[in-house]
Amino acid sequence: MKGDTPDWEDFLAGYAAGVDAPFSNCWRELSAAYPDAPVLLSRRADPEVWLRSMEATVLPRTREILAKDDRDPMVPLFRVIFRDLFTDIDDGDQAKAGYQRRLDEIRAEIAPERLVEWQPGDGWEPVCHALGVPVPDLPFPHESSTADYLSRKGARAHNDAQRVASLRSSN
Repeated sequence: MKGDTPDWEDFLAGYAAGVDAPFSNCWRELSAAYPDAPVLLSRRADPEVWLRSMEATVLPRTREILAKDDRDPMVPLFRVIFRDLFTDIDDGDQAKAGYQRRLDEIRAEIAPERLVEWQPGDGWEPVCHALGVPVPDLPFPHESSTADYLSRKGARAHNDAQRVASLRSSN
């Protein structure tokens, strides 16, 4: 995007929502482009809980990617997503301060009637209320738990190892 304002309607055509990075890095632009939409601020109980979750899930892989050569196309993206946001992901205090700073910025800039603060365990109610839709008669999905993330990551690693072994045995 390099400083250009994207055509959000075109960019998001066919989607009803965006979660996580890179959408979380564009929250100002998206909230301005969709002024009537609620803004869901997903958070943890406190910065320490957030950091423990990040350390157990995405930060190990993030560090691997950031250690790569700059020619890897993922490196600039991960720099923007992690280093620019949290200053230094290898310094727990800096990372927690960056996380808290982001929460404070969003709370200061988004009108309270648009802002829906939500954390794992809150279930459907806050989100459905903000959207003006009934709460579904279904259990709330818990697919972002640390255990679930690690299970998916382990399954991917296992499948990747099987593909490599298969390729080696066919040569």
